[in-house]
Amino acid sequence: MGFFKNLFKSREEKQKAKKMELGLKKTKSYSFSNLKNLLESKKKVDDAFLNELEEVLILSDMGMDFTNTYMEALRKDIKKHKITSVDELKGILFDNFYNMYKGRENQKLNVSKSGPTVYLFMGVNGSGKTTSIAKLAYRLKNEGKKVLLAAGDTFRAAAREQLETWGERLDIPVVSKPDGSDPSSVIFDAMKKAKAENFDYLLCDTAGRLQTKVNLMKELEKIYRIIGRDISDAPHEAFLVIDATTGQNGLNQAKVFNEVAKVSGVILTKLDGSSKGGVVLSISNTLGIPVKMYGFGEKAEDFDNFDIDSYLYSIFNGVLFEESETE
Repeated sequence: MGFFKNLFKSREEKQKAKKMELGLKKTKSYSFSNLKNLLESKKKVDDAFLNELEEVLILSDMGMDFTNTYMEALRKDIKKHKITSVDELKGILFDNFYNMYKGRENQKLNVSKSGPTVYLFMGVNGSGKTTSIAKLAYRLKNEGKKVLLAAGDTFRAAAREQLETWGERLDIPVVSKPDGSDPSSVIFDAMKKAKAENFDYLLCDTAGRLQTKVNLMKELEKIYRIIGRDISDAPHEAFLVIDATTGQNGLNQAKVFNEVAKVSGVILTKLDGSSKGGVVLSISNTLGIPVKMYGFGEKAEDFDNFDIDSYLYSIFNGVLFEESETE
């Protein structure tokens, strides 16, 4: 029945894995079919095979940094365990993928010990940041939480209107000001309202692009200062939103935000529309922070916590091991 038969015990775990498998269908078809073809066409582990494997990983959008680190560890394991055949290598291939992510597994989202829980969202324009805010707000509301949104991206045309539209659709209030207003003043007003009216969660949008990195840093620092003024441990999460379809390009843009902000986790969007899902492992390796959530599809409920077991199942089931069904 395959390696993954007993990996998911509960019905909820099986449903989560199945959902991610559907979302990563394009990634598996385009990127990891090359890995499957390589493993099926080769029998011997030699320099030629390892060079081809390295090329496959790079083409799977894992990036040079991740691939170099991965291949270095793999070569050491091959030598240590005296691996000579491709069949013997498959288990080690899988273990090393997991070990590259080990220590950065998804954890439960941080919440406030007292007062509103504040989440900050950052990312380049077009990454799906505003939609991710709406999707998480929808989930929290369905859990019975009182949610407030802050339209802190006052620089991008229509950003405020987009968040207000989502707020109307989901019946969730939005604090906003006219385009061009000081983003920090929006966050200040939202914090004041969240505390006065006993909201459970405040989700804050921020500008995706300012003129220079220095301006971006100053604006984010100001927002951090305002948020932390009344709630000492806020923001409780600072999410970096990355568009999966941009692959390594999105990752390179995201490095700027990671340099200037205290990023606690990544939200990966548009995963279902991407053949570049290998970037998940590259993000963890390059940025040193976990992927905490991912988005797929257009509906408000198309959003879930990221789970490394479900991810590895989705891309390697039927590739490194005999295919198994989750249900």
